[in-house]
Order: sequence, then C-alpha cells, then structure tokens
Amino acid sequence: MSEPVPDEATTFFTAVGGEPTFRRLVDRFYEGVAEDPLLRPMYPEEDLEPAADRLTLFLMQYWGGPNTYSASRGHPRLRMRHAPFRVDPAARDAWLHHMRVAVDSLELSPQLHTMLWDYLERAAYFMVNTMDPAEPAH
Repeated sequence: MSEPVPDEATTFFTAVGGEPTFRRLVDRFYEGVAEDPLLRPMYPEEDLEPAADRLTLFLMQYWGGPNTYSASRGHPRLRMRHAPFRVDPAARDAWLHHMRVAVDSLELSPQLHTMLWDYLERAAYFMVNTMDPAEPAH
C-alpha cells in the first residue's frame, strides 16, 4: 500500500487515509484489549466502544484531522485522565503490544509507520504513573 509522504501541505491524517485508517487502527487495538486480563479492567464501560471512539477522535485530531475530540471533551490532559488507573510498566508493555499489532495491520509505508509508532511508544512511556520497584526509571 503506497501513501503520499506528508509534507508541509499534507497532514499525516490525510497521508494515511483519514478517518477510516484511524478507525481500523483503534478497532484492531481494542480487539486485543478486550481479551487482555491486565488492560481490560482499566476500561470501566461494559462496552469498549466509547473508549474506542475517544481514542479514535483523539488520534485523528493529534495527526491533523478534525478537532472533534477537543470540541466535545476539552483539552486532552492525557496524564490527568489516566491518573485513576494504575499504569505500570507491565500495563504500558501490554498496551504497546496490542498497539503494535494494530499499527502493523495498517501496512503503512515505512516512513508513516515509523512516525506513528514513535509517537505511540513515547505516549505509552509518558502515561506510566506507577513504577515497579524492580524496573529503573527511564
């Protein structure tokens, strides 16, 4: 699959195919989360659809799509929104595992894949709010 390379006039959102691509990414991610014994309890809603919709809207906005996320939820405040949950290195790694499967499933060009994965990996490390005493801080 060949996508245009983003330049100053093209957003990443457009380069990867817009909303349908982000919906595929998030749907695939939550397929893994739904079966994950560590992550699933972090989603209090019985149905994962509201969480999936929030993540989709956030990622679309972050990558240059519509600002629907901020219009409906305000500033992302990601660490604050995740503060009630124990996000330790094991949860981070589980999240990254499911997200890696989802990102790989998109079959993006190497450049776009790397851009997306690098952001998601940094975000996952940033969200850790509980350190396992056995793991040194980064």
